[in-house]
Amino acid sequence: MSPTTQAFVAALIGAVVAGSAVLAWHVSQTQLAAAQPSEEPVLPAGVATVLSVLRSSAVVVDDDDEVVKASAPAHVLGLVRGQSLASSELAELVRQVRRDGQIREADLVLPRPSGPPRTVTARVAPLSSRLVLALVEDRTTERRVEAVRRDFVANVSHELKTPVGAIKLLAEAVSDASDDPEAIERFARRMLTESDRLARMVQQIIELSRLQGDEPVEAPHVVDVDDVIARSVDFTVMDAQNKGIKVVTGGAAGLRIFGNEEQVSAAITNLVANAVAYSASDSTVLVTTKAADQMVEISVVDQGIGIPSDELERIFERFYRVDPARHRSTGGTGLGLSIVKHVAATHGGDVRVWSLEGQGSTFTLSLPRSRQEENA
Repeated sequence: MSPTTQAFVAALIGAVVAGSAVLAWHVSQTQLAAAQPSEEPVLPAGVATVLSVLRSSAVVVDDDDEVVKASAPAHVLGLVRGQSLASSELAELVRQVRRDGQIREADLVLPRPSGPPRTVTARVAPLSSRLVLALVEDRTTERRVEAVRRDFVANVSHELKTPVGAIKLLAEAVSDASDDPEAIERFARRMLTESDRLARMVQQIIELSRLQGDEPVEAPHVVDVDDVIARSVDFTVMDAQNKGIKVVTGGAAGLRIFGNEEQVSAAITNLVANAVAYSASDSTVLVTTKAADQMVEISVVDQGIGIPSDELERIFERFYRVDPARHRSTGGTGLGLSIVKHVAATHGGDVRVWSLEGQGSTFTLSLPRSRQEENA
């Protein structure tokens, strides 16, 4: 065989061997891929549809701790970051369920980049051999409401102790001073003062409990602003006269609003009473009204002690007082401004305050005008 023929045969044999190797590798890869499961597990039938209509935040996680499916609320809640769970606590709960297949439920706290953290309840259950489902409910508002209720009950209990305890002590003093008519009369006046304060606090608690939902007013009607202001001023006239304070009304007359007359009256009365209580003797309290677009603005201006700027955001909280040392002498309950805030909210209005220490304060209550008034 010639050298040329030998070289040709060797090249042909090499090509056949190389082709066989490539073919064998291809077949082995095909068989391996067929033997291994797919990289992404398939969701059970109907699960994706159910998750798309759930109001709860739902997340499906595979055995590599990667998120396979997440509902829109889950993204809004911030449970998912990329393909992973944003909460390490929730991820650990998912791993525990995957290990033993037991359904677990836990309360978790989810931090936020800005604002207070969220409180959620997570329920985690196995969905298949490789998938785990986590359902998460945002309980932040519920927890906050529960905390407010607990604080409210605690504050009410604390505040009621003062007048009740005072009445008890005064009653004992009256009993001990049975032979001193002047002392009995003095203690009796004090008992009347404390009982009036107790009755006022109970009434304000009842009013606040009606308003605390901030739900729109039921069956609203046209309310004459002049009449409401006149009643509010008349309610505080005795306290104003005792301190030599002149309560002056002014501004636009004949304005009408759309709402609940009893609630509006309570709000304005609280504003005027506060202005009288915290104003110096022989000063003036001014109550003015004006129309502003579709709203009626009722402003109460005093020349009182004023409010520090760092306290302005808290004055509408229940039982909060800027100067706790003074509330006993003024008879304040710390509920008046909270009632004003809720009345404004239920009517679709708002309340604003301007104040400067030592110069006085201006509270402005804005309420919607009646349609009759707007068309007049």
